[in-house]
Amino acid sequence: MNAPAQVATPSLKSSVSAEEWNARVELAACYRLVAHFGWDDVIATHISMRVPGPDEHFLLNPFGLMFHEITASSLVKVDLEGNLMSESPYKINKAGYVIHSAVHEARPDVKCVFHTHSTSGMAVSAHRDGLLPLAQTSLVALSSISYHDYEGVALNPEEKVRLVADLGEEWTMILRNHGLLTCGISAADAFYRLYYLERACDVQVAALTGGVPLQLPTQEVQELTKKQGARAFGKGADLAWPALLRTIDARDPSYRD
Repeated sequence: MNAPAQVATPSLKSSVSAEEWNARVELAACYRLVAHFGWDDVIATHISMRVPGPDEHFLLNPFGLMFHEITASSLVKVDLEGNLMSESPYKINKAGYVIHSAVHEARPDVKCVFHTHSTSGMAVSAHRDGLLPLAQTSLVALSSISYHDYEGVALNPEEKVRLVADLGEEWTMILRNHGLLTCGISAADAFYRLYYLERACDVQVAALTGGVPLQLPTQEVQELTKKQGARAFGKGADLAWPALLRTIDARDPSYRD
């Protein structure tokens, strides 16, 4: 399979620190993985990565590129006020800035943040009872969950206070009537949380279309599985990360440019 044509972007590898370059490559990989799994939404939605170092900077997608076009060099560096810290012909998605700057400012333990508008994720975000404990995948996702009510397109900086208050110390959030958000101590951690949450939403949409009564695990088993599932994240996600990178490298390694 031929790799799709890419937008030419001058390489930044020699003009940024090794730590920032590694963060750029990992974040570009995240964008390619979201595209690979079909969770992208044309040029909407966003993923961010904190830039290592003392400055409160993070990386976002250049607004106007499809996720399969994003490379390490095309990512845009901004500060918590939304000022561009790197030269780019692209702007950033303002809603992306509002959501991601809120999380990065309030949660120094968070290195990477995903936000998606997948069909199943948006469907479950409209379910009154939220994510249901329907299957093992669902219970793993439910090991950390919070909810934030819809306030319109996230262009109002005042929403940031309410968003981070609703997130609290959790790592996963369903934005009601909107989509999904996951955080992680690394790109691998945040992606793996998103993977389980997206799969849980797929399961819920499929199960609810069956038209038959649903069997739920006992409350005791639910709590046990949530505790077991929590160990799938953090360092556990690192086991899958090299395999995920091999998957997108085989398809198109240009994200590393």
